[in-house]
Amino acid sequence: MTGASSGIGRATARRLAASGASVAIVARRADRLEELADELRTSGTTVLTVTADLVDRAAARATVEQAVAELGRLDAVVNAAGLMLNGPTGELTLDDWDRMVDINLRGLLNVTKPALPHLLAAAEDGPRQVSDLVNISSVAGRFAAAPTAGYNATKFGVTALSEALRQEYAGQHLRVSVIEPGRVDTELFDHRDRAAEDFAAVFGQIQPLQPEDVAAAIGYIITNPRHVAVNEIVIRPTEQA
Repeated sequence: MTGASSGIGRATARRLAASGASVAIVARRADRLEELADELRTSGTTVLTVTADLVDRAAARATVEQAVAELGRLDAVVNAAGLMLNGPTGELTLDDWDRMVDINLRGLLNVTKPALPHLLAAAEDGPRQVSDLVNISSVAGRFAAAPTAGYNATKFGVTALSEALRQEYAGQHLRVSVIEPGRVDTELFDHRDRAAEDFAAVFGQIQPLQPEDVAAAIGYIITNPRHVAVNEIVIRPTEQA
């Protein structure tokens, strides 16, 4: 579970732990991870915490290998780490775009590639006889809009990657799913000044989704029986046009 220090990643770790899963929670903020781990362990969940910057290819691979070594196998991967720096293109820098590419796309690739052999092994030999790769994209991965060009580019990439992998590995019982949320009440809107105000200017004042709403969709995907694959979920606030 990447991005587990806050938002959708944190809520999903709680959701999967409640269903009886052992969880590896990964993020850069160690204090947030340990706080979550302590909470989950009180209910008897086996938790592995890994503090890592997944933009570092070696760190991402080591994270995957540590999860397999300490938890025994890898049944599911949820790529939930993300960064949103939206605004007029003229106000953003190439560094802003690079940061989104690094976290939203490169970090996801760095985790997914070494995880694939373990997910395929779990699908063949694990008790569920199926495994899951769930990638968090965005409605910005389906519809381009001003002023979200850089974010659109990264999330379109996540959505396309997910569908291509789904087609490639469906016959081996690796279910690849992509979730595309609309406005969610998370720290994404803290990543750039005026981000929340800019969103409100485009979409108005609406009641956003909560991270737990998206986590419920992830839990539904992963706990489905072996013959049921949910490839794509778009989930928006009711009032978001």
